[in-house]
Amino acid sequence: MLLTVSGPPGSGKSTTAELLADAFDLDHISGGDIFRELADERGYTPLEFNKLAEENDEIDRDLDRRLRRIAVEQDDLVLESRLAGWLAGEQADFRFWLDSPPRVRGERIAEREGKDPKRATEETQAREASEAKRYQEYYGIDIQDLTIYDLSVNTARWEPDAVLDMLVTAVGEYGADGDEGQTNVPITYEF
Repeated sequence: MLLTVSGPPGSGKSTTAELLADAFDLDHISGGDIFRELADERGYTPLEFNKLAEENDEIDRDLDRRLRRIAVEQDDLVLESRLAGWLAGEQADFRFWLDSPPRVRGERIAEREGKDPKRATEETQAREASEAKRYQEYYGIDIQDLTIYDLSVNTARWEPDAVLDMLVTAVGEYGADGDEGQTNVPITYEF
C-alpha cells in the first residue's frame, strides 16, 4: 500500500504521516527531510536552499526525481511531501491533503523552529508562493488543484489523533467494489 500525505508547510504533514505509518506498519519517507538533508550537505539553511532553488531548477528536479523513484519502486510506504500526491501518480492507493490557515501554520512552525510567529508566517507564505510558481513552471502543476486527492482535512480543527482516525477510517472503509475510479494523475512532465 502506498499512501501520500501532502500539504503546505506547517499543515501537520510530518506528524500525520508518522502516525499513519505507525498505524499501518508502513515505512515513512519525508520529502522535507530529504530537502533539509540536501541543504545541509551543501551548507545552506532550508530557507537559503529554497531561494537557491528558485535560481537552480536542478535542486527541485533532483528532489522530485528521488521521490518519484521511491513512489514507483517501493511499496508499503507513506510518502510525504507537498507534491507527493502528484509524484506518486497512479502508484498511490490513497492521496491525502492536509491544510490549515496560514496563521495556524505559522504558529506551528514558530514553535518548532523557535521563531517569532509573525515572522514564521511571513516566511512560510513567501516560501509557498515561490514553490507554487516553480511547480507550475517546471511541471504545469497547480498546487491549489486538490482534485487529485481522496481526502482533504483542515488540521486546525482537530488534534493529530483525530486527523489520524479520519485517515485510518478512510483507508479501512475502502472497498474496491464500490470504487467509482481512482483519480487519474497523468504524468505528462519529466521530473
